[in-house]
Amino acid sequence: MTTSEAPHWRGINHLAMVTPDMDATVRFYHGVLGMRLVCTTMAGPMRHYFFEIGPENTIAFFEIKGIGTFAKPAGAPPSKPIQFDHLSFNLPDEEALIDLQKRLAESGCECTEIVDHGFVRSVYFTDPNGIALEASWWALDATGRDADYDDRRLFEDPDPVPSVVELQRSGAIASTPRTVLVSEEIVDPV
Repeated sequence: MTTSEAPHWRGINHLAMVTPDMDATVRFYHGVLGMRLVCTTMAGPMRHYFFEIGPENTIAFFEIKGIGTFAKPAGAPPSKPIQFDHLSFNLPDEEALIDLQKRLAESGCECTEIVDHGFVRSVYFTDPNGIALEASWWALDATGRDADYDDRRLFEDPDPVPSVVELQRSGAIASTPRTVLVSEEIVDPV
């Protein structure tokens, strides 16, 4: 494939999901998570609603009455084969992550403790449809750096896949990340 340059990605335009109950979905995404409902339309016989995650970034739901849902615990392995694992919403900092954790608890939603992945910190929870969700902030912004930036905190996997080993050998990266549970508030090390 030959092209002059890669696409200029700007986040998630929309991630299309399904729900059997749009009302419960609106109450969770708008009411609990505080995402602005930015569009409500019909796609044939189905409602299609969009919630703003950030500028030009949304999660959208098609309402299909009677569709089955499944529960995949957030932050845990699935009990059966699945294709979709979870969606992570971006937050600006640790304070916003803690505030969301409190907001979820006040709304009766189960939520994990903060998990420190080294470069990103997260909490995990599920929506009313059983969709596994994560909220994260970049403790070390892996996307907001020059391509030649070398920070071992981003790359610490002791047994990386072959393609990563090739990138390490070429000098493109130094190593790969690891994950640790966090039991206390973290101060941004950067």
